[in-house]
Amino acid sequence: MPRIALATYDPGPEPGKDQDLPVLVSALTAAGADAVARPWDDPDVEWGAFDLVVVRSTWDYSWRTAEFLAWVERVGKATRIANPAAVVRWNSDKRYLGELAAAGVPVVPTRYLAPGDPVELPADSDFVVKPVFGAGARFAARYTPGERDRAVGQLARMHDEGLTAMVQPYVAGIDVSGERALQFFGGRLLHASRKRAVLTPGTAYDADKVAHPDLVRWTATPAELAVAERALAAVPESPELLYARVDLVDGADGRPLVMELELVEPNLFLFLHPGSVDRVVAAVLTAARR
Repeated sequence: MPRIALATYDPGPEPGKDQDLPVLVSALTAAGADAVARPWDDPDVEWGAFDLVVVRSTWDYSWRTAEFLAWVERVGKATRIANPAAVVRWNSDKRYLGELAAAGVPVVPTRYLAPGDPVELPADSDFVVKPVFGAGARFAARYTPGERDRAVGQLARMHDEGLTAMVQPYVAGIDVSGERALQFFGGRLLHASRKRAVLTPGTAYDADKVAHPDLVRWTATPAELAVAERALAAVPESPELLYARVDLVDGADGRPLVMELELVEPNLFLFLHPGSVDRVVAAVLTAARR
């Protein structure tokens, strides 16, 4: 009976937002595992007592990145953790997009502005500003060229907090064909989903946002699958990944671009794809028994 921990976050008095978590715990238990869900920052958990720790919904980590990465390293030394600690560390900093681009993966063009860098913003098109450490569109906003002062104010706030910013052109294709999320589990495509744009004009960068508006099932196209597989193949040292999500949008030529590669704690959207539960459970059990 493998002992498996699904790492999540502590929602406090509010209901947890991970709809998949109780389903996975129940399904793993029914399949013969000793499975539990525990907050990643619970000091009373002995993580080394588990055969496998799966990072599932540690959705508060971007507020406490250094603390979270230190926890990942400790757990990775005490037992097996998925994804591997080195992968989580690399993927937690969105400067990985530059590495993917250098490897020939088509990605949304991205510039980085660290504290002290001169501020250069697009003058003739909408653009997006967000931090390199972030999740759920935290500190992300869309601007028009005429809103430069607002964007500069956001950058000043981020830089004051020691954050490096990303500046990207707003990819208008997302307003037409949406953003597609291709989920992989156990090295194979699991399922795909599509949602509409998260960032709407005029929404403040520090406002709460709906992370997955109008989410629906999607059938990945051959072109989308090819780009997603290229992105995963470009992960440093080609590690074994238990899970991955590749977010894609259409560029000006209609071809898919990688917006984000999520290897830390992607929402699996099993509530939308209940038929995928058995494949996820099988992959987790295989990883736990190695």
